[in-house]
Amino acid sequence: PPSPSGVIAFLFLGTLQQAPCIAPSRPCNRSRAVLWTLKPRFGQGAALRRSINGKMSLGLRGTATHTASPRTMLALVLIIVAFSTAHAWVLPSTAIYAAGGPTAAGRAVSQARLGGALLPRKASVGRLAFPLSPRRSVAGGMTMAGARASEPRVFEEESSGGMFKKVIMEMEIEGQTVRLETGEVGRLAAGSVVCKQGATVVYSTACGDLWENKEETVEDFVPMSVHYQERSSAAGRTPGGYIKRDGRPSDDEVLVSRIIDRTLRPLFPPGFCRETQILSWVLSYDKKVNTDPLAVFSSAAALIASPIPYEKSISGVCVGMDAKGNYIINPSREQLGESRLNLFVSGTEDSVMMIEGAADFLTEEEMEGAIAAGMEVISMQCKGIRMFADAALKARGVEPKLHLVRKVDDSLYEEMYDKFGPDMDKGIRTGSRLKAEVYSAFDVVEKKVKDHFLAREDQPPGYDIDVKTAFKRMASEKMRELAVSEDLRVDGRTTREVRPIEINAGYLPTECVHGSAVFTRGETQSLATVTLGDKGSRQRTETLDGEQSKRFYLQYIFPPSSVGECGRVGTPGRREIGHGNLAERGLRPVIPPESEFPYNIRVESLITESCGSSSMASVCSGTLAMLDAGVPLLRPVAGVAMGLLLPYDQKQGAGSDQDDQAVILTDILGLEDGLGTMDFKVTGDAKGITAFQLDIKCEGLSLGLLKRALEQAKEGRLHILYHMLKAKAKHSEVLSPAVPKMMTLKVPQAAIGKIIGPGGAMIRSLIEDFGLINIDIEEGGSEGVVVITSLSEESNKKAGDKVAFLVEESNNFTPAGGGGGA
Repeated sequence: PPSPSGVIAFLFLGTLQQAPCIAPSRPCNRSRAVLWTLKPRFGQGAALRRSINGKMSLGLRGTATHTASPRTMLALVLIIVAFSTAHAWVLPSTAIYAAGGPTAAGRAVSQARLGGALLPRKASVGRLAFPLSPRRSVAGGMTMAGARASEPRVFEEESSGGMFKKVIMEMEIEGQTVRLETGEVGRLAAGSVVCKQGATVVYSTACGDLWENKEETVEDFVPMSVHYQERSSAAGRTPGGYIKRDGRPSDDEVLVSRIIDRTLRPLFPPGFCRETQILSWVLSYDKKVNTDPLAVFSSAAALIASPIPYEKSISGVCVGMDAKGNYIINPSREQLGESRLNLFVSGTEDSVMMIEGAADFLTEEEMEGAIAAGMEVISMQCKGIRMFADAALKARGVEPKLHLVRKVDDSLYEEMYDKFGPDMDKGIRTGSRLKAEVYSAFDVVEKKVKDHFLAREDQPPGYDIDVKTAFKRMASEKMRELAVSEDLRVDGRTTREVRPIEINAGYLPTECVHGSAVFTRGETQSLATVTLGDKGSRQRTETLDGEQSKRFYLQYIFPPSSVGECGRVGTPGRREIGHGNLAERGLRPVIPPESEFPYNIRVESLITESCGSSSMASVCSGTLAMLDAGVPLLRPVAGVAMGLLLPYDQKQGAGSDQDDQAVILTDILGLEDGLGTMDFKVTGDAKGITAFQLDIKCEGLSLGLLKRALEQAKEGRLHILYHMLKAKAKHSEVLSPAVPKMMTLKVPQAAIGKIIGPGGAMIRSLIEDFGLINIDIEEGGSEGVVVITSLSEESNKKAGDKVAFLVEESNNFTPAGGGGGA
């Protein structure tokens, strides 16, 4: 154990009026004294470190000649825990290491709880080190929770009739048991998993074209489709309409399908191009469990526990935040409705793969903490999926069909780089801001490459795809080299520079349109229009939780003409639904409450030009159009898309070198999106973030790299916001004459029947006689509320007088009584 003198000296320091400088923002003399006191026992490896949240922590790393024993470290940590409890210290991100990494004693103590005081811990999983489960204490300092997820356990179980032998994995997440099962349902699918939590059940399958003798069509992508469906019967409901059958997917179901797709797609091995399909159904729903993360969890498990060649474990969780600022893993939909954060994060055991969500102006630091909290559980889930998949494959007697993965010819890259590298250097130095000129320069180099390599005879299957892949790799690497050496990009901008911005608020006549704006950033342009209405124009949908309505919604339209092409026009595709949802989430926190602005708000974003980040242009144009329409936004917001250029070897996973060699790009072009590694969209203002979305084309990113991207994104969106406020600093004081006029009347509850009339006859008569748009009636308590909407104040007044007459008539009406008389 530590020497008595050392313990006494350490405890004596705590009696000083100021806390030692391991607390934030304190002078370091007392911390050096603590370090000096401990060095006799722990050697020269002891050192002060700064944690990811910027606070000082004491790291004890033994050297080859001065290694602290587990017993010694255990004694020290118990002293620190006891003393910090007595003095209500919060010790951020303390980590204890021995020569070979975290010791058993260190791991055991790091999970100890004493009187509610939590000892922080920092785990190193694979190649990515991140702080685990950060939470905000009531006092506002960062505290750490105990383990959010338990160690998974895998076992086999026979069905009640003995016909099926199931493989089961169970683990605890935030105190609730999550269970994966296979072997009983869907045995003809390549992989099938039933996921259970509480009374909620999600069934997912993975199937692929795995026939051995099939003549393969080689592609440079995986033809995978994902479909998620919430069955009405899961909540004891019958679908509306005449057919009474679950039909086309809702927007929410499409968004979950996109999350599953974007989680799984990047980790398919290069060279695999067999058709693959992931299906997921909600079979039972108890409202206490969010089905979205269960669908991702079970879909990943079904894919990995199948013969489809997909070797790396991956999973995803939802992260919310309670009223005290504590992060919640997989909150219910009711909890998410009250949460300031709705984050979905996917990843492998050691790196982040995808994030998407919305927030009510959270800071970058709070967002980093939420991602870290989610990654702690994901790491354990991935471990459980791997154990589950190994047991399931062994029980079935099958193995992943890795021989179906075509071997990619990587040797082409070296030859191409040596022979055509100088040509590519010229192609990326056009300095032109015009999309056509940049692409033309690339096309010239690509033609030379194809003429050289594709002229060869006896080309093996997929050779042309390998040439195309090598060309993209060469172009990406040359773009990265230019950015590293000269801080330049293909259009002549620096890595942090935003394209030129032009804004035209009030673009369309206000005699017809309630509000409009054109936002142009380079060759990306969005024309946004705003339509104000009453409650009758709300967007209504049926979900497992019942009928839902939205007072504010944004619709994103991406015609093929925006990129100078011909194409399909009609109902919105998945991409349009996803981009519109992201822009809507970015704007929702600034919508004024109904008590201050009673109108329903519908925003349409028509993309008229697209060369990168049209969804973020929709956020900007939507903000400006609402200000033009007279909507008193709580604060204006802007959005920006960030890109990333990584060396090819660093795309294979997150590592310590990834942060040093990565180049982050602000306001990416379409070309940089296609050839880059990341598309990271962030919306908000100077004080916080309102929405975010990350898609990558590698095997994961480190938290350090995401932190850099968030900081650089803040610079970009503030630059854009500055130009927006120059063009339109505040909302219009006068609404457009085309905006419906609204009159609100309070009436006795007993008079509502008189106003409605038999079968709604009176309301229909009022609308027709006075030329109204709508009459809406809300019942509740002793009074009801009647909202009259029309295009004329005079019409509203006449209709209001008629309603007042009906109320008076109702008050004077006395039902006839029977019986005798005088």
